[in-house]
Amino acid sequence: MAELLLMPEVAAGATSAVLSTWPLPEGSAYKVGDILAIIETDKAVVDVEAETDGILHTHLVTAGTDVNIGVPIALIAAVGESISDPASVLNELGYQADSLSSISTGLVQATPVLPEPTTESETTKSERIFASPFARRIARERGIDLSSIVGTGPSGRIRRKDLENSAITVNTVSTSTPPTPQPAVPPVVGTQANASTTIPHTKLRKAIANRLVESKNTVPHFYLRASMNVGRLMEMRTELNQDSDIRISVNDLLIKAIAAAHVRIPELNVIWTSESVIQFNSVDISMAVATETGLVTPTLRGVENMSITQVALRTQDFALRARTGALRQNELEGGSVSISNLGMFGVEDFAAIINPPQASILAVGGISTEPVVLNQELAVGQVLRVTLSVDHRPVDGANAARWLQEFVALIESPSKILA
Repeated sequence: MAELLLMPEVAAGATSAVLSTWPLPEGSAYKVGDILAIIETDKAVVDVEAETDGILHTHLVTAGTDVNIGVPIALIAAVGESISDPASVLNELGYQADSLSSISTGLVQATPVLPEPTTESETTKSERIFASPFARRIARERGIDLSSIVGTGPSGRIRRKDLENSAITVNTVSTSTPPTPQPAVPPVVGTQANASTTIPHTKLRKAIANRLVESKNTVPHFYLRASMNVGRLMEMRTELNQDSDIRISVNDLLIKAIAAAHVRIPELNVIWTSESVIQFNSVDISMAVATETGLVTPTLRGVENMSITQVALRTQDFALRARTGALRQNELEGGSVSISNLGMFGVEDFAAIINPPQASILAVGGISTEPVVLNQELAVGQVLRVTLSVDHRPVDGANAARWLQEFVALIESPSKILA
C-alpha cells in the first residue's frame, strides 16, 4: 500500500532540515537499508534509510529545499504496487498541494511510475549533485548551475569556495550580455554617519544562541584555573612528528591527557539527567571546531584506547568535514567533556560555557614564554593556561580539583599521556 515518506526529526529540537540529495531517481525500487534521501541539518549530514522494501514513486520536494519536520517529501509504493493516478493517491493520503506550496509547486500533478529515460550523465547531473546548503543558497542567489561546478570537498561535494573560484569562469565563458554584478555583501542600511549592516540569523547561529543561554541559565557553572610548564610536552611533540607522517598537534596531546585524567578521576566522566547521574565506562571527548556558519562539536569516542596517531587522524578528519558540512548527526552527539582551544589566536586564557548535558569543558589558551622555577632556580619556560568549567550538580569541587591536578601532572610528565 502506498504511503508518504515524511521529513524525519534528524536532530533533537530541530524544526526543519534541508533535503540535500535524492540518491535514487523516481520509480526506483529499493531494499531495506538503502538510502532514500540525504538530509542536512545545521551541523550534520544524515542518511534516511529504508525500513522496508519498496518503490520510490514520486519526489514531492526538490533537492536543496528547506523542509519542516513531519512534512511529506516523497510518495512510496509497495513492491509490485501500480499507481496509475498519483494525484488521487496523494489526496487519499492527505497530501494537500496548497499547504505545501511554499516548498514546491506543481509536483502533485502526476509523475509517471516509470520516468522518461535519461542518460547516466543526465541522471548524475540532475539527481546526484552533492553540495552544502550554504553553497546551494549562493548558487540560487547568483543563478549558478551546480552541475557545471566541480566540487573539492569529500566525495566531490561542492563547497562555498568552489562557487567563489568559479566566479571568473562563469563571468567570462558567456558571449552574451554579461550578468548583472551581484553585491558581495548585504547592502548597508543607514546614513554614512550611522552606517550598519544587517546580518540575518542562520539556523545554526540561533541554535548556538539558544543552547548557550539554556546552559548559563540552568547549569550552575564553577571554574578552576591552572597554569603548567609545557616544555617537555613540546619536546615530545617534536619527536613524535619527526618519526611520523601524521602531524600531531598540541590539541591532540591535550585530548589524550583529558582522557587519561578521566580514567584516573572517573567522577568527572559523567553527565547530569533529571533522574540520575550517568557515569561512563569509556571516555568520549567533544572538540570545538569553528566553521563559516558557527561552532560545532564532533565527538571522539573511546579516546582512552586510541593511540596518539589515531587521535590526530580523527581530529583532522573532523575538522575538515566540519568546515565542509559533512559531519554525521551521530558524530555530534554524546561525550562527557569538551575541549575548546583558542591558543592559536593568541588568547592567554578564557572560560568556556558547558555544552549540556556534559559535565565540563576545558578552555585552552596559548603557550607563552615566561619565567618559571625549575629545581629551585629561575628559568625561562613555556607556560600554558587552562580553565575548567564544571557543572556543580554532578561534580563536587574537590573532585574537579583532583582532576585538574592530575591533568597538570600528565602535561608536565607527558610520557604518561601515551602509556
